Formats: sequence, structure tokens, C-alpha cells
Amino acid sequence: MSFFPKTLAKKINLCFYIVVRFFKEVAWLKDFSQKQISEEKTNELKEQNIEAPLVSALENSLNNPSLQFHIPGHTKGVGLLERFKNVLKNAPLIDNTDEFNNFGTLHPATGPVKRAQELMAEALGAKSSYFLLNGSSIGNFAIAMSCLKPDDKVIIGRNCHRSVITGLIMTGAKPIWLNPQKHEEWSIWGEISYHQIENAIKQNPETKMVWITSPTYEGVISDIKRIAEVCKKYDVYLAVDEAHGALWNFSDKMPTSALQLGADVVVHSMHKTGGSFSQSSILSLSKTSKIKSEVMENNLRLLHTTSPSVTLLTSLDAARAYLQSEEGQLNIEKAISISDYIKAELRQYPKVLVLTEEDGFRLEPARVYIMIKNLFGRRLENILRTDYKIEIEASTDNGILILTNIGNDFEEAKILVDAIKEIASRDFSDIPYGEDYKFMPLLNPVIKMSPKDAFYKGFEIIETTKAVGKISADLIAECPPGIFVLAPGELITEEHLPYLKNYKTLKVIKEK
Repeated sequence: MSFFPKTLAKKINLCFYIVVRFFKEVAWLKDFSQKQISEEKTNELKEQNIEAPLVSALENSLNNPSLQFHIPGHTKGVGLLERFKNVLKNAPLIDNTDEFNNFGTLHPATGPVKRAQELMAEALGAKSSYFLLNGSSIGNFAIAMSCLKPDDKVIIGRNCHRSVITGLIMTGAKPIWLNPQKHEEWSIWGEISYHQIENAIKQNPETKMVWITSPTYEGVISDIKRIAEVCKKYDVYLAVDEAHGALWNFSDKMPTSALQLGADVVVHSMHKTGGSFSQSSILSLSKTSKIKSEVMENNLRLLHTTSPSVTLLTSLDAARAYLQSEEGQLNIEKAISISDYIKAELRQYPKVLVLTEEDGFRLEPARVYIMIKNLFGRRLENILRTDYKIEIEASTDNGILILTNIGNDFEEAKILVDAIKEIASRDFSDIPYGEDYKFMPLLNPVIKMSPKDAFYKGFEIIETTKAVGKISADLIAECPPGIFVLAPGELITEEHLPYLKNYKTLKVIKEK
């Protein structure tokens, strides 16, 4: 018989096993910890040699700051809601999509997302507003899908964004192009008149929609009120790409938005001038819109990602709140004042030409378009960037576009003005930027087939020098601003060649 009862022996054995196991675990943990430290050092060394080109580009940008007179409108965070900036300090922690952490959902809109969209609609004076996470482009796709069917005719301003063409490819609708007024001395498109619209509808009584861009990229405004009256008279939809008018609904010192002038649907690129993050925009139906909300919502759901970024959605809500705040209101006024200051200063300098309303335009007030005599726009843009560390929005063949944003200040404006005056006083050779290279197309199209038919036709790739007389199978547009040189289905002519200098080859419709 055992000296100890069996149960007691088992307990002692179990305790012994636990003690032994404990010391083994401690030894293992010590080993593991040392291994982890070693691996961390190894990974740290490895990471130093791993290529991450975008990370490197961001690091370079942060280490080499420049003055910003371009999108996004918050201007490196200056024009952001303070509460949102505080949240962004924890960026990795807030990177999320909808459905989690009580954010609500985007499609269908629920919870805080739904409330944020309602507040946006109230601020814009709209029947309903929808947050967009692929820029205003996805808004243009949704407009096409909501208003047009295959073979429907739609009257479009030739200076539309490339996303409008994509909408035509998606729906099979056929464009009736209207050329805005050309201002070749400035190398820009101007306004579309209501007379043009009415004449086009009379010639094409089956027209379903009129689709125009106002303001233009350079800020030229069309008479939307009169155009809306014409559209209502003939019972056609009016869609307005008001991407560059995102501030208009937030200040009585800004022009009146198309939402209040009779348009059915309007897109606003809040990220351009309104202070939200890049890629975030708004689509709104006016209070008098003939478009059914459920139709638009359904099409947006088809087009949108199923994992919308909460950070981007929140940036739209924060931008709206900021623009309605006292600080935001003051900064909108300051943006206009800075624009006025730059124009007034540069107009005194004989070699600088400044586009103003005295030239017969109605203009968006928070942007400046200038030319320097005998200096091409692209060259002027490059000189500002390389010699003065000043980044502007864009250049045309003849001039440059400067945005004065809610995050800019007068000291920055003074530096810009001094730089432009100094450049204008210097003698630059423009040999590398010859007159045979252009990128702001002011052309009349020769349409051979609809964009959709051309897109789905077989294509071949040929040298650009051999493309004259062929039909384009591709959409060619410099972006920004996205105004296209050629749309699918258009004849390539000699006139196009100066705009195609950067293209060694082109896609054209394959001939049988």
C-alpha cells in the first residue's frame, strides 16, 4: 500500500508538472522576446531598403514645402475645422469604412452619414445631397445613368469634363455639341448662351437633357437662370457641372448657385475649393428637380465602392461645418479679397494681362487668370515652380490659373505678385515651348459615330503621325482640366496634331 493516498499523490504530481511547465514557459518567453527584438532590428534594416515610391514622394513633399495656389482648397490644412484636425492626429486609428463604430452606412444612408447629408442639403438649399467618393466624376456618371438611355440626345458644352464622355459611353446616349464662346487670345472657353441652347433644342426636339459646365475651369459663368427657363419651356433636364463653384452656397459675396437658378441636378467638387479631402464631392438635386431621388440613389449605389472611407465622408461634413462657421465665412471673404489684390497689383504692370469682368466676362471671384506677354503658359508655370517654389493650379497655351483658397493669406499673395512681376521683367527664351505644342483644345468635332459605339469597336494602335483621317477609339484629355482633345468616334484631323505632341501612338477604329 502506498504511503500517500492516491489522490494526494496525483495532486503533488500535478503541482510538480505546473512548476516545471512554468519555468519552461519563462525560458521560452525569454527566448521569444530576444528573438522578437532581433527580428524587429532585422525588419527595421530591411524596411530601410524596401522601395515605397509614394511614401518617398510624400516625404519629399513635406521636406520641400512650396506656396500653394491650387486644389485642395483647405491649403495644407489651414482651412480645416479644428475638431477635424485634432481627430486626424490619430489617422491610423480612424481609417475605417461605414457600418462600424456607429458611423451609419452610405447606401442606403443611415445614422450619422444620413444626418451629415441632410445638413449638407440644408446648407446648399437642395432637396437632397449625396456624398461622392470618386470626385465629381462619379456624380457625372450617375447623372447620365439617371437621365439618359441608349440613343437619347443630350446637348453638351464642348468644354465639359472627360467624365461626361464616360457617362455617354456607359449609357449609349448621343451628344449634340455646343461650342461655348471661344476666346483664343486668352486660350480659354467662355460662356454658353441661352440662345444657343434654345436653337439646339429646336433643331433637335427629341433632346432629353442639357448638360453644361459653369463656371468653366478659368471661372467664366454662363447665364444659368435663362438657360433653366429654356429647359423648362421644352421640358428637358438641366444638369450643371458646378464643380468649381463649391463655395458659392456659403457666401452672399459669391455668385448664385445653379441649385437656386433652376437646374435639376448639380455637382460640386468640395475638395477643389470647399476644403474637403481630395476625391470627395457632392451631388445635389434641386428643390424643383424632375429627377426622382430613388433613381439617383440606386445609380449611386451601383457606382460607389462598398467600402467607403469614413475619413473622406467626414471631411465633407467637416468642410460644410467649417464653411458655415465664423472663421470659414471670414476666410471665404479673405479668398475673394486676395484675388482682388492680386488682380489689382498685376494690372498695374504693363507686361501682365489679367482677365477681369471688364473684359466682358462674368467670373468666379476666387481665382485669377493671367498672361505674361511673350511667355507661354506652361513655361510660366514651370518657372514659378522651379525658381520660386510656387505651385499654381494649371496653365493653358497662353496663361496660368491661380486659385485663391480659404487657406491662403495676404503674405503668400504678396510673394506671388512679386514673383510674377520679376518674371515679367526678365527675358526668357521659349524655344523649348514652341507654338506648335498646345494642350487647351478649342476645336470643332467631326463626329463619325457615338462614343459608346466607338468604344466597343475593335481598335488598332498606330503612330500619331499616321492618324489623320482615322476615327479615334480613345478619349484623350489633359487633366486638369480634363477638357478633351478627342472623344471616341471623332475624326482625327490636322488640327488635332498640335495637341497630340506627347502621344507617340493613338488608338483608332480598326478598319476592316
